[in-house]
Amino acid sequence: MSLNVHHLELFYFVAKFEGITEAVRKMPYGIQQPAVSGQISQLEKSLGLKLFHRRPFALTPAGEELYDYVYPFFSQLDQVGGRLRGEETQHLRLAASAAVLRNHLPQVLQAVRSDFPDLRLTLREVKSTEIEAALQKQEADVAVTILHRKTAPGLTSIKLLELPQVLLVPKNAPITKFREVVAKAEGPLISQPLITLPPNEQLSLLFQAGLKKRDLQWDPSMEVSEVGLIERYVSDGFGYGITLNIPGIAWPKTVRAIRLPAADFAPVVVGVLHMGNLKAVGNRFVKVAQAYAKELMKAA
Repeated sequence: MSLNVHHLELFYFVAKFEGITEAVRKMPYGIQQPAVSGQISQLEKSLGLKLFHRRPFALTPAGEELYDYVYPFFSQLDQVGGRLRGEETQHLRLAASAAVLRNHLPQVLQAVRSDFPDLRLTLREVKSTEIEAALQKQEADVAVTILHRKTAPGLTSIKLLELPQVLLVPKNAPITKFREVVAKAEGPLISQPLITLPPNEQLSLLFQAGLKKRDLQWDPSMEVSEVGLIERYVSDGFGYGITLNIPGIAWPKTVRAIRLPAADFAPVVVGVLHMGNLKAVGNRFVKVAQAYAKELMKAA
């Protein structure tokens, strides 16, 4: 029995993007959802096996085995032409949050480009909670992100710097130290409106861990998707915010940053993640990023 290669490719995209609807939206060529569904059904019929459950999406054991088999081929098709032409040696695919892509990274990439004049970049904005998955799916060569205590199997982490937690308050707020906020608490409960990242983000986890050490409870009144929004909404008077003190980034005149006690509120570790062996341009990026981070901390 020979399998239809196009059917296998469609299955690869469906498995990669975890569903037919999402696959149709993100595939590099246009195809209608009914056509994908029909061809996947033909593939399952020819195999005599169910490859995935539709709702909620989940690969069956047979689907996982087939995906592991076809993944190495289809995941690297986009790179084959460039490799044959020698272009991939200077192509770097980088994943990071919007804040990282916007701040400091341009200086690092300028230095890398001085060693690789034909450098070609693919920059992807990815949430810190999705970085590891992007690397595992080979959607990026290297990532700059917040590091967790444990990383996924196969990933290498390289520490760059530690960023202290700070409480961001409006400029006219009547406090200068964190203990003044605690003094106004009603028992363990702090009632001041609080703006934070989602609860599964490392910054939020570390902040809540610090509160727990002090037997305090401070629940967010607003959750935002990135640290830049915390600054904006604190400026507009929506409450106090928990964010990071990033060297080289000045606060606007509308807010003040109060550093949280490091003994209880651990710093967030930022570093580089990658999977497998990096090519020369990737290794150079890591070296430049390490040197740049070292200089940043000296100036802080």
